[in-house]
Amino acid sequence: MSVFRLSEGEREAALLPRLAELTERHRRSCPPYRRILAAIGATGPYERVTDLPWLPVRLFKTHELRSVPEERVFRVLTSSGTTGQAPSRVYLDREAAAAQPRMLAATLRAVLGERRLPMLVVDSRTVTRDPTLSARGAGVLGMMTFGRDHTFVLDERGRLDRRAVEGFLARHGHEPFLVFGFTFMAWLHLLELRADLSHGVLIHSGGWKKLADRAVDNAAFRTRLGEECGLTRIHDFYGMVEQIGTVFLEGPEGDGLYCPDFANVVIRDPETWLEAPTGVPGVIEVVSTLPTSYPGHVLLTEDLGVVHGVDDGVWPGKRFSVLGRLPRAETRGCSDTSGQAAA
Repeated sequence: MSVFRLSEGEREAALLPRLAELTERHRRSCPPYRRILAAIGATGPYERVTDLPWLPVRLFKTHELRSVPEERVFRVLTSSGTTGQAPSRVYLDREAAAAQPRMLAATLRAVLGERRLPMLVVDSRTVTRDPTLSARGAGVLGMMTFGRDHTFVLDERGRLDRRAVEGFLARHGHEPFLVFGFTFMAWLHLLELRADLSHGVLIHSGGWKKLADRAVDNAAFRTRLGEECGLTRIHDFYGMVEQIGTVFLEGPEGDGLYCPDFANVVIRDPETWLEAPTGVPGVIEVVSTLPTSYPGHVLLTEDLGVVHGVDDGVWPGKRFSVLGRLPRAETRGCSDTSGQAAA
C-alpha cells in the first residue's frame, strides 16, 4: 500500500492524536524531555500539529534522550560529526529498530516497485568497510538492502571501474535497475561514465553544497543526467539519523519533496517561530510517528526550506524544497564528498 495517499487535511487529522500521544509518552519516560517541556510550559492540549513542542535537533548531540530503560536499548545510532564535534546519539529498542527499515522500504516502494532491483552503487566498496562506518558508508549499506547484484562504480582506489559497470549493464541494462549515490558523487562519476542508464532509477541524497558551488541546481542536475546518461527517473530525498526511517522523497516530476503519510514538515518563520506561509522560506521542522523509543517525533532542524504547494502535485500533501543550512549552523558531516571527488 502506498504511503503517499493522505491529503494535508487527512494527514493533520491522522498525525495530531498520534504525535500528541507520543509527546505524553516521552514526557513520562524521558526525564530530560520532561524537564524541557516543563521549562517551556508545554502542557497541551494541542489543537494542531504546529502547536506541538519541538526539540532542536542539536540536543541529540548534548543530551541522552531516550524513553526506554537502558537494558531495552537494542541499537544506538550516531550521526557523522565533523572533526571535534559530538555526534547525535539515537536510542532504538527492538520495536523502533524493526519499524525503521519497514517504513523506509514502504516509502521507496513508491518509486522502486515491489521487487529488489539490480543495483549500481556510485561509490567504492571500501566505504562500507570503514570500522567507524561514516554516514556515507551507512547510507550505502542501508540502501543496498533494496537491491541485488550490487556493483560498485568505483574501484578500491576510488577510480572509475568501467569493466564492472559494463558487465552490470550487459546483465541488467535492458531492465529496470537501481542506481544509488550521494548527490555530488552521482553528478561527478555518472557524467564521467557516459553510459546508457536509461532503464535506471537514480536515488540520491547528501546535500547540494558542492554542486551549488558549481552553479548546478536540481533542474540542471536532472537535465544533464537525462541528456548524457538517459536517466529520467531521478529522486532526491531528505532525511536524518535523528528521525531514522523517515525520508521525504522527490516526486517523479522533480517538482519538490513529498511527505509520507506518517510524517510532515512545518516551515517556521525564524523571527516569530510561527508557521510560514506557502512560498515563504523558513526553518524546517520535521514530524514523524516513527520515533517511539526517544523523543524525536517533533524536531526543529538547522536547515532552511520552503513549501511550494499543498495538495497540488503528483502526490498529495505538502511539496517542499530544502534551501540549505541555516547561517552559522554547525556544519554536518558531509556525505556527498570524497577525497577522490575533490574539485
